[in-house]
Amino acid sequence: MNAAISEPTAPWIGTGNWWRKTFAANDTSVIVDGPVRLKDFVVDGKLTLSLKNYLDLVVANNTDIAVQRLTLETPKNAIQRAFGVFDPIINSSFSATRAKTPSTSTLQGANILNQLDQPFQASYQQLFAPGTQVNSTINMSKTSTNSSFNQYNPALTTSWSSSFTQPLLRNRGIYINRLPITIARAQRKTQELSLESTLQTLLVNAENAYWDVISARERLKVQEQALFLADQALKRSQKEVELGATSPLEIFQPQQNYATAEINLTQVKFQLQIAEDALRRQISVDLDPDVRKLPIVLTEQSMAAADEAPLDSDALVGMALQKRPDLISLRQTLDVNDLQIQSALNLLKPNLSLGGRYSTTGRGGTAFATDPVTGGRIPIPGGITDAFGQYFDYNTFAFSLTFNFPLRDRAASANLADTVVSKKLTALRQRSLEQSVRQDVLTAVNQLESSRASVKLAQVALDFAQKRADADQKRYDLGVITIFFLLASQNDLTQAQSTLVNSTVNYRRNVLNLQQRVGNLLEVKGIVMQ
Repeated sequence: MNAAISEPTAPWIGTGNWWRKTFAANDTSVIVDGPVRLKDFVVDGKLTLSLKNYLDLVVANNTDIAVQRLTLETPKNAIQRAFGVFDPIINSSFSATRAKTPSTSTLQGANILNQLDQPFQASYQQLFAPGTQVNSTINMSKTSTNSSFNQYNPALTTSWSSSFTQPLLRNRGIYINRLPITIARAQRKTQELSLESTLQTLLVNAENAYWDVISARERLKVQEQALFLADQALKRSQKEVELGATSPLEIFQPQQNYATAEINLTQVKFQLQIAEDALRRQISVDLDPDVRKLPIVLTEQSMAAADEAPLDSDALVGMALQKRPDLISLRQTLDVNDLQIQSALNLLKPNLSLGGRYSTTGRGGTAFATDPVTGGRIPIPGGITDAFGQYFDYNTFAFSLTFNFPLRDRAASANLADTVVSKKLTALRQRSLEQSVRQDVLTAVNQLESSRASVKLAQVALDFAQKRADADQKRYDLGVITIFFLLASQNDLTQAQSTLVNSTVNYRRNVLNLQQRVGNLLEVKGIVMQ
């Protein structure tokens, strides 16, 4: 997903990026990228996918995964937001005021007093990591008047002051002032782990969709074979009835068996179509009109032999306790709780701060002196440079200590208690999750062992069902048994084949489930989060 404003950068004022971001017409439209690499797997007009290629396409194209990835942008922006307290701020102001007022005293120097005031102010302030707050302000003012008593007209005055405030107890030090940044980074790590856990769940759903298609296709083959056997039996019975070798009443069982096989085949065909549509959605094939209608060929073999390696339950539980992202996320949350407790403890401290200020002032402009002979006013030219030249002639120094300590700070105490409770809740959730992880892994191991045994037993049952069907066919050909017994053995053969397909696919699902419960699914599948 692309957007014109996708990077939360904060450029310095005056740079090209700042001008563009502040005054240009920003394009805030969002463009959602379409599916990628689908046509790379089109072979002879068919979308051919191994399990590895399919999962790669899921990671690249799945909309739900894209949604989860995008959630990482919010904690990423929170880190930059936490840095915002250290951003410098410049304030400036200028105004002009013209005022005409009638005089009520000769001391005002004019019958109608006409005065123009033009003050300008600029200030700079910034917070630094140790907690030091720095302020610097410059003031300039120009005053013009028609009063004959003003010594300077126009009068130019300037002043400059700088001050600092350094906390000595509360909010003192780099660690405590950068604590919000540390918390934001830890929370982003927690979000990344949550994303990994969610991604594993989405990949499990996606791979199950893959096995759903393979299972449906294998069941389709079984039902096609069952329909073929039912058709052969029906044709044979019809021929026997035509030749008078059997009663016409014997034809109803083969006909009913054939109709049932047709129904089962039709149902499996629709189930296969539904499974294929679900698989297409997982890789967003449904969004590409050039590929969505192509047949899908899955190359993974569901009937591959089951792994006979023994499973060490204790080792798998230990691995899960180390690798499960949801468990690691809770441990990370404990670290965040510790940071929040440190922040709450800081707010319990008295507020003692050291302050310092330096200021200076100057004046300038056209001065008027009195002529000792004539008594007239003599102008003496001057300007703003005179005011700046006096900056270090009139100095003011000031230092201060400010102490603020509430006799009872119940709000801060309650906040500290809340953070401690949050940490204890997180610790209990961690213990509960560890118990759940242990139980999940042991259950997954038992399910895998059970499905492994089921595959073996289903294979044995299929072998016996095949031998029985072959034997009944020979017995029927010899006239030893009726068509009823032959159809029963053929139905049992179909059921045994279906059981083997279901057991094999269920074994694959249980392998996948164990990988998810242990937490190494992404590692096993070779998938790296980016």
